[in-house]
Amino acid sequence: MLKNKMTALVFTLMLLLIFGVASIGHIPVAVADESSTYQELQIFTDVLTIVKRSYVEEVPIKDLVYGAIDGMLASLDPHSGFMSPEIYKEMKVDTRGEFGGLGIEISLRDGRLTIVSPIEDTPASRAGLQAGDNILKIEDQFTKDMKIMEAVHLMRGAVGTEITITIMRPSFEKPQAFTLEREVIKVKSVKAKTLEKGFGYVRLAQFQERTGSDLAQALDTLSQENNEDLQGLVLDLRNNPGGLLDQAVEVSDRFLADGLIVYTRGREDDAQMEFSAMRSGTEPDYPMVVLINGGSASASEIVAGALQDHDRAVIMGTQSFGKGSVQTIIPLSDDSGLRLTTAKYYTPNGTSIQARGIVPDITVQQVEIKEMKDFNHFREKDLKNHFIIEGDASEGEQQEVPMLDEETREDFQLMRALDLLKGWRIFQGLKAA
Repeated sequence: MLKNKMTALVFTLMLLLIFGVASIGHIPVAVADESSTYQELQIFTDVLTIVKRSYVEEVPIKDLVYGAIDGMLASLDPHSGFMSPEIYKEMKVDTRGEFGGLGIEISLRDGRLTIVSPIEDTPASRAGLQAGDNILKIEDQFTKDMKIMEAVHLMRGAVGTEITITIMRPSFEKPQAFTLEREVIKVKSVKAKTLEKGFGYVRLAQFQERTGSDLAQALDTLSQENNEDLQGLVLDLRNNPGGLLDQAVEVSDRFLADGLIVYTRGREDDAQMEFSAMRSGTEPDYPMVVLINGGSASASEIVAGALQDHDRAVIMGTQSFGKGSVQTIIPLSDDSGLRLTTAKYYTPNGTSIQARGIVPDITVQQVEIKEMKDFNHFREKDLKNHFIIEGDASEGEQQEVPMLDEETREDFQLMRALDLLKGWRIFQGLKAA
């Protein structure tokens, strides 16, 4: 009698959980074969009852239910998962651009915990962690079969405390341990500067709640610095792990006057979405280069794909990460949550980025630049008694060369992007002449 009551109670609980989750998330559940569904649920409740009754130690029913949900979502895809109330609370902080941790975006690649990209000016980036690094251990725990949410929870902790993670990358002969000190991660999503007169640079580190509006402000500042005559722009999306879909749309819309930006396709009506550009607030049609690499993922790929398909920008760098799916965050009644893949997104030309990424128009690998000064040559002006052209005020003076900061000069991909923009301006001038 007690067993039957327990089975009925658990069975009812699971029905409420399964159908209640859909209600909370406003996603209706369609049951193709109701009898088959109930049969499968009966097997589940039988197992749950047996574990509850016969397992060597007593386990709270909540832990069993959480474990079951966690396992169910882990069987779907690398980006779906269950979040306990603690992890769900941390996740909500992430999109606001301030949280405690190391400063890395992680994913599962071929079952291995992999760094998608380190976030700029964080313990991870300063320690030299790179996109594509495999995390083998977090402290003393091996990450084999570890879920993303579990890894995130382990790596976060009190500010000022240290954590050691063991990394393997292709260039390592053996795994190396990195000890990092946790910090409050404050991500400034938009950085901008003038490279040379007329040429601007904007770096998007992540897509957060204010990225679109911060970008608009940065572009206005660049325009003022260049006397309202911006002749070219480098948009840097390298190592940008993504973020909010609506902000990716807003950023794309800033550079497109009309046309489709991105569309999504999923099983539910709510997953069939299309986003188009509007003419209002569109930037002037100056030449653009968008920089991407293997750490550019998700929302970054939406922007790069839209600008590439509309021939609005030249995409330069290396192939992007290839995350072409949309995750919906669904809150549950006990303050836990689901991160569920509900759709795939497509570029305006109908290309799915999933596992393929954005292929750059011009492939440029990042290499280390070492400047070589021209000490071995002298010029005509160095010869004794050389002719001096009358009225040449520049005699004896060095020609003014725009001074780029050291960080820019050492960034090979950025320098090639700037060269391309300058070459385009020269070519346009020749055509006009």
